[in-house]
Amino acid sequence: MKQVAVVILNWNGQAMLERFLPKVVKYSHQQRFAFFGTEFESRVVVADNGSTDGSVELLQREFPEVELLQFDHNYGFAEGYNRALCEVEADYYVLLNSDVECTPHWLEPAMRMMEPNPDIAVVQPKLLMHDRHDTFEYSGGAGGFIDSYGYPFCRGRLFSTLEQDHGQYDNDCELFWASGAAMIVRAAVWHEVGGLDSDFFAHMEEIDFCWRVHLKGYRVSYCAGAKLYHVGGGTLPKSNPLKTKLNFRNNLSMLYKNLPEGRRERVIGIRMVLDWLAAVKFLAEGHLGEFKAVKEAHREFRAWKPQLDRKRALMDIKPVAKIYQGKLLIEYYLLHRHTYTDLRGTYSKAGSKKSR
Repeated sequence: MKQVAVVILNWNGQAMLERFLPKVVKYSHQQRFAFFGTEFESRVVVADNGSTDGSVELLQREFPEVELLQFDHNYGFAEGYNRALCEVEADYYVLLNSDVECTPHWLEPAMRMMEPNPDIAVVQPKLLMHDRHDTFEYSGGAGGFIDSYGYPFCRGRLFSTLEQDHGQYDNDCELFWASGAAMIVRAAVWHEVGGLDSDFFAHMEEIDFCWRVHLKGYRVSYCAGAKLYHVGGGTLPKSNPLKTKLNFRNNLSMLYKNLPEGRRERVIGIRMVLDWLAAVKFLAEGHLGEFKAVKEAHREFRAWKPQLDRKRALMDIKPVAKIYQGKLLIEYYLLHRHTYTDLRGTYSKAGSKKSR
């Protein structure tokens, strides 16, 4: 019997656990199903990142059936999951945010997709907003991509524009990245790739992980039949200098680490200019903290370059599939293409087994 471990990383999320863990347990714990001659059993694990808000006491009192891992302090999203999944034995890992509402039988479609296709290493469910079930959620929508300059976007979400769900993305497809809010990963591939980059702490780490999955020759896919509702922004609000710093720093670091040599310097140079334009916009709008966050992100990125070079030296860097070849900033802000289906560019096919 194959084991599916649904692992929630918690840090001071008592309110979210009280609100959402009951349905996670109901629809994800000790669920058994079988197909393709294989039996599956799922269980729920909560890894606590040194919470001080009563989360652990709540889990011990109200959810004794849930496995509990306790860490001494907050290791962040990336290192927290790395530590947790070193202690969890399973065939499949599900990284699930604490602010996600599960639906009946949501794991089964994903397992049906992954089990007969060993080259599919990562799957993302359909992510809709918790308070507006007809609208795609910011963090993942119907699956993620990046453009030629590393700007992330989703089917169902370009920058801050969210689409309503009219069934337009109910087709399963290949992705560039899957959201860390709900990401199903083959355990063997997780360990082969090396898990998340702990230096990122939080933000962009799942995109970096999926990029390395592609470099290993595996696929990332979207499963429309697995549907979840996500609150989003449960840890940091959207406007937050720390979040801004992490996003800008980690995006540059991801590009520097994973891009082929022939494109890396050009893309990084252009992105740093575009980052400074964004910083000036922050300043003009009176967001001094966000302006300083971009400046600090660039300083930390420059300081990180030696260790990024060491990581890069251990990798087999090559072009990968599913990078959007258009210019998202131009299409969105100048040409007013605000939905995924409006985009006119193509997607790279290097290493791809089938086109979009």
